[in-house]
Amino acid sequence: MSATALTLEDLRMIDLFDEVTDDELTEWLAVAQPYELGPGEIVASQVGDPKGVRLLFEGTVQTIVVNGEREEPIGHQYAPTWMGAIAVLLEGPVGATIRTVEPCRLAMLPAEDFRRLAFAQPSVFRKVMRQVAPVMSRVAMIGQNRDRLESLGTMAAGLAHELNNPAAAARRAADQLVEALNVINNVMTTFVKSGVERAEAEQLVHIQCRLVEGAGERTALDALDAADAEDDLRDALEDLGVAGAWELAEPLAAAGVDGAWLADVQRLAGPATEAALRWMAASLTAQGLATELVESTERMSKLVTAIKSYSYMDRGELVEVDLHEGLETTLVVLGHKLKHTHIEVRRDYDRTLPKLTVRGSELNQVWTNLLDNAIDALGDTGTITVRTRRDGLCALVDISDDGPGIPPEHRDRVFDSFFTTKEVGRGTGLGLAAAHRIVVDRHDGSLTVESSTTPPTGTTFHVWLPLPTTETS
Repeated sequence: MSATALTLEDLRMIDLFDEVTDDELTEWLAVAQPYELGPGEIVASQVGDPKGVRLLFEGTVQTIVVNGEREEPIGHQYAPTWMGAIAVLLEGPVGATIRTVEPCRLAMLPAEDFRRLAFAQPSVFRKVMRQVAPVMSRVAMIGQNRDRLESLGTMAAGLAHELNNPAAAARRAADQLVEALNVINNVMTTFVKSGVERAEAEQLVHIQCRLVEGAGERTALDALDAADAEDDLRDALEDLGVAGAWELAEPLAAAGVDGAWLADVQRLAGPATEAALRWMAASLTAQGLATELVESTERMSKLVTAIKSYSYMDRGELVEVDLHEGLETTLVVLGHKLKHTHIEVRRDYDRTLPKLTVRGSELNQVWTNLLDNAIDALGDTGTITVRTRRDGLCALVDISDDGPGIPPEHRDRVFDSFFTTKEVGRGTGLGLAAAHRIVVDRHDGSLTVESSTTPPTGTTFHVWLPLPTTETS
């Protein structure tokens, strides 16, 4: 769009020039390139070197971080203001896309001209430098929040899958249990209609009780024997005219019944033999389903307990904890990543370590980052070792993997913000930086790394956390 010529009064609107003289401002006016944009147009892109500093005289723009196909709005800027000066001075990308919200009147100060004049006029340079810390802090926070949300989303999906398995098993068991109970509830009516006398019915109940009790005591070896006997039992049931004999053969064979037992039931039940056999098979099935329900609900309960412990819900920011509790719940939360791998997790815990007063949820972020990186380093196969011990006045936690190691040129930078060796879209380099800040700044501890890319390869992160004063005095 065409633009009207700029004046010194236009530039005076921009606080970047608050301390410059009119003569100095004239130099800026000489290089400023005015232009106008309609709504929805790009002012600056987050990729590539910045072309220059933008001055916004009229209108509103929105800052957006583009992550793959997703756009994350960061905030709005309103005229009059300036944009992109830090990136131009550092000769790096803007780090965000700036887009107009409404018609805007702008000007661009070309990068070379801006650097030349800013270095020549200290007041402008100081103005830009004052914004470096808050801008970089905000960018880092945005990246950390995005990483945290992505990590939480991944863990939530994994936990949902982990919870879905026992939940589906419990639902299936409950449905089948209803069917088994219907068979059990109807057996007495069948006995009465078939003319089974009270004495015979009592003996059948006694047989049923012994069958169920005995089934609960059988071992894995007994189950192997039952598999061999199942075909013979099915044939015997078919000879008795039992419909769907294969349905009854499996639970009855697993309980260890034989031909003599079958003959006893037939003698006592007479014409109600099939009903009696279905009743006893249903009793065995109900017992197995009840056990499956207990196991499924216990698995769900343990997952929920682990999640609650991981996040330290219902507890204050500072909590007194056993370090091993946080490590174990983190391993449970990351279980979805380990489940389909051949990675072995070894534990070497010093259970004599005292409880520490820490920021529990933050410290669990440290364990999550270190363990998650170890899993990623190994891929599908390898060993992760989690070791705790006392080291002088500190508790030392080592998290090791026998993966390929960190190249020497990267080791000194692993805790730097925005440094990452992962491919685009898989890491922003803020995980280890955040872990270092949590350990060092929030817990007065230390976090270091040792790694080797030559055999034996591997990486170990060392976390030192101060012991309670009562332990060190």
